[in-house]
Amino acid sequence: MIFGFLILFACSKGSYKISYPKNYPKPIYNFKQNPLKKDIIAIGKALFYDPILSADSSISCASCHSPYNAFAHSDHTLSHGIRDQIGNRNAPALMNLAWQKSFMWDGAIVRLDAQALAPISHPKEMGSTIEQVVMKLNRSEIYRKLFWKAFEDSIVTSSEVMKSLAQFQLTFVSFNSKYDSVQNGLAKFSPQEINGYKLFLKNCNGCHKEPLFSTYDFENNGLSVDTTLNDKGKFTISLQSNDSLKFKIPSLRNLSYSFPYMHDGRFRSLQQVLNHYVKGIHASPTLSNILQNGIALTSNEKVDIIAFLLTLNDKNFIFNKNISFPKKN
Repeated sequence: MIFGFLILFACSKGSYKISYPKNYPKPIYNFKQNPLKKDIIAIGKALFYDPILSADSSISCASCHSPYNAFAHSDHTLSHGIRDQIGNRNAPALMNLAWQKSFMWDGAIVRLDAQALAPISHPKEMGSTIEQVVMKLNRSEIYRKLFWKAFEDSIVTSSEVMKSLAQFQLTFVSFNSKYDSVQNGLAKFSPQEINGYKLFLKNCNGCHKEPLFSTYDFENNGLSVDTTLNDKGKFTISLQSNDSLKFKIPSLRNLSYSFPYMHDGRFRSLQQVLNHYVKGIHASPTLSNILQNGIALTSNEKVDIIAFLLTLNDKNFIFNKNISFPKKN
């Protein structure tokens, strides 16, 4: 493998495919239904950073999913939308989406090609509709030219908008951390990082399985219910009692950039997160079996685990020019 900035390997007729390490599993996303193409990815990037998607043209996808925060945000606990309205959850980090079978903290969306409909139509986020977005794009000479180049039709459709956004986000692949270099024999862990890795495998790997550092399943990790938000997680979608308080397990990659943590952003540091698992578990009927007895860690062991978690930071991903804010002309 060549490690460095994310590389898109060109194929015939302008098609592209993402690059990832050999130790990664095969992506779940069906690329046959939405084959990656450079021109379509370019539209997706333009749309991702353009506030035209919101009702008042004030909020873009990047407003809550900044590339410098691993496509999360760090300036507030809950997402902010149009007219500075406060959303219901913390914006999750976006990376390695081709390996995920559902999206959102509650798994409400099961196709990446449709995921953008949720924030576009949410009254506290973008407050618009896909019909309004398409109408505005069809009024734009610039976008009509881009869509003509990519789809050979200057009439913008909702399906093309969704596919373009999905294609751009599929290029958010993170695999170039110190951990990855160690796995490929290009670097070595420090003694503290080795101990932290051993503790991680013993206590955390059940939910945050390497190399993606998540199973992307849903679990109740023992958080007490925020009495203001009263968020029951996956239960709000399924209405099944056994889904109460279960949220999607996030990846642990790039944690230094994606704080605050948890679905409601209640923890601002990894120390606070580990303290929760050691002495803050809230018992309830759906609590994960793995956490029934909490996790026993000394102060030094918590420091060692954090030292290992920091090896999952991928600076090349964070500062990858291919996916960062477009340059102004």
